[in-house]
Amino acid sequence: MLEPSTLLFFVAASLLLILAPGPDIIFLISQGMSRGPAAGLRTALGLAGGNLVHTLGATLGISVVFRTSALAFQALKLVGVAYLLYLAWKTAREARGPVATRPPAGAGPRSLFWRGFLMNVLNPKVALFFLAFLPQFVSREAGPVWLQMLAYGVLFTLLVVVVFGAFGLFSGTLGGWVGRGAGGRAAACVRWGVVGVYAALAARLAVVQR
Repeated sequence: MLEPSTLLFFVAASLLLILAPGPDIIFLISQGMSRGPAAGLRTALGLAGGNLVHTLGATLGISVVFRTSALAFQALKLVGVAYLLYLAWKTAREARGPVATRPPAGAGPRSLFWRGFLMNVLNPKVALFFLAFLPQFVSREAGPVWLQMLAYGVLFTLLVVVVFGAFGLFSGTLGGWVGRGAGGRAAACVRWGVVGVYAALAARLAVVQR
């Protein structure tokens, strides 16, 4: 059974980490601002889903490979960089086209979820974070270690859903106000801003080291 005091400390530490500005939040806000509240929420759910994958990786010991193998770390990192550059290229194509009030055809509910999911899963630093963070709260006296890590990982993911969901809804609402107040030109500027975000995230990930 998880100790109440440890659980409270875990929740407090997790919230501070989740609220800290980082690539996931920047990515989430860019999606909400450019595509609306529903898009922001779906992206948040995708990012949270990626956390579950990293939780399982840490629990099963799979993520250790990214700590011990430079090749595995670099391979996953390069796939992540390529994916972000692909999103930048795709969004640039949309931004050059006519401004519409609805998201483009390639940005449906499933697409937005998978964007968030892959953004998280393809970042090896997130895998290493879970591998280092979750064991700090595990106690052998509290039961099976793997079960505790799984429970803490699921709890972390639920907190991500709440916090990122709020960010996604707020940024989407804000983006709608900006679009209505300034018209199509503002919407186009937001789109090009998203292109810049993707490119910056790709550059940041490219220089990440273990």
